[in-house]
Amino acid sequence: MKTGVLGAGAWGTALAQMVASDGSDVLLWAREAALVQEINSSRTNSTYLPGATLAPGIHATDDLAEMAGLDTLLVVTPAQHMGGVLEAMPGHPRDLILCSKGIEAGSGRLMNHVARDTAPGSEIAVLSGPTFAHEVAAGLPAAVTLACSGGKAQWKRISPAIARQAFRPYYSDDVTGAEIGGAVKNVLAIACGVVDGLQLGQNARAALIARGYAEMLRFGEEKGARAETLTGLCGLGDLVLTCSSTSSRNFSLGKALGEGQSAQDLMADRRTVAEGAHTAPVLVELAARHGIAMPIVTAVYDLLRGDDPREVVQGLLARPLKAEQEAAG
Repeated sequence: MKTGVLGAGAWGTALAQMVASDGSDVLLWAREAALVQEINSSRTNSTYLPGATLAPGIHATDDLAEMAGLDTLLVVTPAQHMGGVLEAMPGHPRDLILCSKGIEAGSGRLMNHVARDTAPGSEIAVLSGPTFAHEVAAGLPAAVTLACSGGKAQWKRISPAIARQAFRPYYSDDVTGAEIGGAVKNVLAIACGVVDGLQLGQNARAALIARGYAEMLRFGEEKGARAETLTGLCGLGDLVLTCSSTSSRNFSLGKALGEGQSAQDLMADRRTVAEGAHTAPVLVELAARHGIAMPIVTAVYDLLRGDDPREVVQGLLARPLKAEQEAAG
């Protein structure tokens, strides 16, 4: 099986490293010619995955036509650019495994809908779960959800392409659930970073994770996701990981906001993408359209627009008291 990775950021490079860990050949697409040259000549990606020595089976290219002839392609471009990159390809592999977490701004489409529209001849799967790129690249154990729109037949076809001794996929056919878990947790990780930056304590963070998960569940069920999917690796598992560490780009962004840095400066200066910042306004719009209460997500949106973090937190704490399991939020 010929496998490729579309996108040579930290996560894309880590996935290429993981796939190549058993000696497999992997084709890795990068937009920048200089990065392609560095990967092929020095076996490093100093910009996005510093400190890692890349496996000899990884070959980088900036030619999208080379990616079209593969059997399986892991799509790891930033969520807001995925549609454009897929549209630029002259053709598409049989199986696309989407690894970017987000919702397309403007259209409100999940990534699997973007992929179906731009690559209608491909079968779509979604890979999502609690994973930090540097740990996966180092070969540390990880487990993920691999949600297959093609059901068990697609799972049997593509799971061998990514299953490795230290990288364990679990089967699901709930593509919507896998995507919503990954998209919403990015926004909630920003909120947890703010709690850390304001030094509000561990109690506050634990409460925010639990109440944020309730928002994820409400939104997911409204959009057709299964609750059991969101209790798994791609929902609650990913939420706990990214809400607890500065290794998360979204958590780091929130922490900087809580410490008083401006959202405008942070977004302009970040080399790597904190997808939650792009997802928050889309989620707020979709939640309002469907009548879903998502006060924490709305608070993150307000922070990204420049509201004072302490005032936003006070607004959340001042909300009316209610039953914990009340459906209206």
